[in-house]
Amino acid sequence: MIKNKVKIIGVTVLTSTVLLSGCGLFGAETQKKIDPPKTVSVAEEKASKETTAKEKSEVENTVKTELYLIDKDGYVVPKTLALPKTTAVAKQALQYLVANGPVTDMLPNDFRAVLPEDTELSVDINKDNGVATVDFSKEFKDYKPEDEQKILQSVTWTLTQFDGVKSVKLKMDGHELAEMPVSGTPISENLSRATGINIDTTDVVDITNTKPVTVYYIGGEEGSYYYVPVTRRVSNNEKDPYVAVVNELINGPSSKSTLVSEFMSDVKLLEAPKYQDGTVTLNFNENVYGSFEEKEISQSLLDTLVLSLTEQQGVEKIAIQVNGKAEIKNDKGKKLTEPVTRPEKVNTGSF
Repeated sequence: MIKNKVKIIGVTVLTSTVLLSGCGLFGAETQKKIDPPKTVSVAEEKASKETTAKEKSEVENTVKTELYLIDKDGYVVPKTLALPKTTAVAKQALQYLVANGPVTDMLPNDFRAVLPEDTELSVDINKDNGVATVDFSKEFKDYKPEDEQKILQSVTWTLTQFDGVKSVKLKMDGHELAEMPVSGTPISENLSRATGINIDTTDVVDITNTKPVTVYYIGGEEGSYYYVPVTRRVSNNEKDPYVAVVNELINGPSSKSTLVSEFMSDVKLLEAPKYQDGTVTLNFNENVYGSFEEKEISQSLLDTLVLSLTEQQGVEKIAIQVNGKAEIKNDKGKKLTEPVTRPEKVNTGSF
């Protein structure tokens, strides 16, 4: 179920096939005529082997990388693409954010690159403190004012996906940037994921008494849905960060947003979340089920929950209970016998 809009996220059709045996009405000769042996020509077999070898080579020579691109609604969204293997993965990722650059033929429908055309860059990563310093060429300043914050977010979140990169500094033509060159957006000393992404301050009256929390909602349209990180502001009175995350998923995105949430408004936590050794355990009421008859939890609901909570420091896995019982399954019939971990990459395809 999707709150706020009527959408069907996925339907799995199970087709059963009835196999006829060679006994009963069919004699041995008749069965041979019905099911003649399949023959494969030498050319077909060779072509098949060449195709398999090519696919294997492509997998071995590429690396899946999250690129934070801009979708048709203006959200900065991670899309996982297979880029050529290289030792300079961080630099390559940013090069694939340049408009009309190497990413052009790989861009998903309704997505665009974020950095101005012809921008050149270098990336230096300090292994001691985890700061990645990016030095852009002068073409970096040739962007539209409305893209300024999106560029900051895209560069920061693309780089911090890599092990060893905790924060980012920006330069242009060798000079450190304290603010963005077009509209003057201040640049914090060390940009990090804590800075936020797709920041939504709707209905926030007093921002000084709030704190940021990043959750994942659902964007796109039928046949090409994807997960979108959004940074919301929650009251400082909420001391439990895991409760804050769950509440924002239940509350859903802003009514002005094109995004949706899988959580219905009557979903509730029955007790405070428990944290132990990287695992957060959540005990929900039955309204968390997408299907009450089958008592199944939507996989997309699980995904948004896991993606959102693992943005919290130290959280690696999520264990789900319903009315205190852990014996539950997703909408594909798979039993969730173990805590769920964050996928290695986000938005590897539509769901």
